[in-house]
Amino acid sequence: MGNQRQLIPLFLGLLLLASSFTYQAALPGRKLSLPRDHASHPDFKTEWWYYTGHLRTEEGRDYGYQVTFFRFGLRDRQEEKEPHSFTDLYMAHFALSDKQGKKFYFRERANRGYGDKAGARTDRYQVWNEDWKVEERGKSHLIEIRDRGVALKLVLSPLKPPVLHGEGGLSRKGEGPGRASYYYSYTRLGAEGELEWEGKKTPVRGLSWMDHEFGSDQLGEDQAGWDWFSIQLENNTEIMLYLIRRRDGSLDPNSSGTLVYGNGATRRLLRHEFSVEVLDHWKSARSGADYPMRWKVTIPAEKILLEIRPSFSDQELETRKSTRVSYWEGAAQVEGTYRGKAVAGLSYVEMTGYAGKLKV
Repeated sequence: MGNQRQLIPLFLGLLLLASSFTYQAALPGRKLSLPRDHASHPDFKTEWWYYTGHLRTEEGRDYGYQVTFFRFGLRDRQEEKEPHSFTDLYMAHFALSDKQGKKFYFRERANRGYGDKAGARTDRYQVWNEDWKVEERGKSHLIEIRDRGVALKLVLSPLKPPVLHGEGGLSRKGEGPGRASYYYSYTRLGAEGELEWEGKKTPVRGLSWMDHEFGSDQLGEDQAGWDWFSIQLENNTEIMLYLIRRRDGSLDPNSSGTLVYGNGATRRLLRHEFSVEVLDHWKSARSGADYPMRWKVTIPAEKILLEIRPSFSDQELETRKSTRVSYWEGAAQVEGTYRGKAVAGLSYVEMTGYAGKLKV
């Protein structure tokens, strides 16, 4: 009996050790490799695959779209006696912006990865949530979304090489080890497919942007949220800007951006090398959030001066069934000058943390 009592603490210790898990941190030294890193990274706590874009029908009607797949790791909360039965949480958002009609459509899904309900493969790029999915076939990305009479099927073909943001793909979000994500984008994807909307199926063509991020400890307690801009100019130039807002209203010095030239070469933009001035606001009647709604972007060293105007104000997502945050993600237009020449383009803007404390 005495020997059995001595074994009990040892057994409990081994059980606790077996059920504990520590996620990897996003640190310098990891080299991103594509297409391998399109696939899932379950050893990191948070991961998302993000598509935004602008589509036009044969009749000239314009739409913006957002398709996002999230993976949220729960292995560090594991308490089951059978570790293999514990799965991550998978969420997905789909939004469509009818630019002329000023209508905004949004749907969301959330599922644990039991069976084939939802998941993300680790050996190749395929992410799904029920019958919503995105995958790589050859050099193209395929998106398939269907929900309540609305459907979007797209084939996306890269028109430029992928872009690594930050320090070789390590995008810092704050001070300290691990306050970062691994982050890359396809900043110019040709899009072709079919949209079903308001009872009508129609071919669509346009431009898209793809982001993929993964990490484990991005935002700190002193940070309220972020403003993200993707800009695709008609002169074959793209710009990504990532502004991280602190709770005291200031911008974190780790806010950054990337300028992608026409030939695919890139320039990293540090916080002091660009500015974003808010020109207007819009208050949501649903969440009460007061969002910036028009911006002036300046990059002095590149002689870039742009104004970004949303296609319409109400493009807010309330994600009560999945990520449980309200955020603004919408289509916008761009006009301005680039090195003394007039330029126009398209943009997508994401704003988080305006409707309350953001939890990633």
